[in-house]
Amino acid sequence: MDWTWYLFRVDGRINRALLWQALLIVAVLAALLGTIGQLVHLVSAEGSSKLTIKLDFDFGLDDLFSLVDPRAYRSLASVDRTDLILKSSGLALFSWIFLATGIKRLHDRDRSGWWIVPFFFVPGLFSQFSDLLPDSNWMLPFGLTASSLWLWGFVEMFCIPGSIGDNRFGPDPLADIEDGSAAPPVKSWDQSHEIEFVPPRASPPGGMHVKRDA
Repeated sequence: MDWTWYLFRVDGRINRALLWQALLIVAVLAALLGTIGQLVHLVSAEGSSKLTIKLDFDFGLDDLFSLVDPRAYRSLASVDRTDLILKSSGLALFSWIFLATGIKRLHDRDRSGWWIVPFFFVPGLFSQFSDLLPDSNWMLPFGLTASSLWLWGFVEMFCIPGSIGDNRFGPDPLADIEDGSAAPPVKSWDQSHEIEFVPPRASPPGGMHVKRDA
């Protein structure tokens, strides 16, 4: 498999298994970056003496929406430079991997990649700024809409199979697997047709020999 295309390009299609695999890769990378940050603090004697490894299953993508929130910039002064570099680098990498694989998965559903906006960005932005919205009953439909969009996107991208056969975005990613499983079995050597037994008569000694026309 072309890993550059799989993780960083938005053309083509991938199936559900590859999208789940991409999220697992991001979770492992997030845990690795977190561990590197802890090691840097231990070496500089700025952190705790206890090293912990944690899989970050929010993939750091929640921080993507804080980029448009002015309140997030007020806390930058208290963030360590190493943490800031690691976090920003991880955020850029993880966001791009998620977008690239998510868009290819939408293509597999024969949907435009722009569906990532209502499925991902709209619910994320609503969650980021929900504490600033007035607490009133007329905001309830907006909350239900954002939750419904997120649930629809999750089911669409992670649960429902892709369109069968080729579509406008490329060939079916499962076609090669199905064709390989349906390949006819390799014919084995039929010894009964290649070898014949003859009674001993004259030289050379009898027994068995290979047919001349085999």
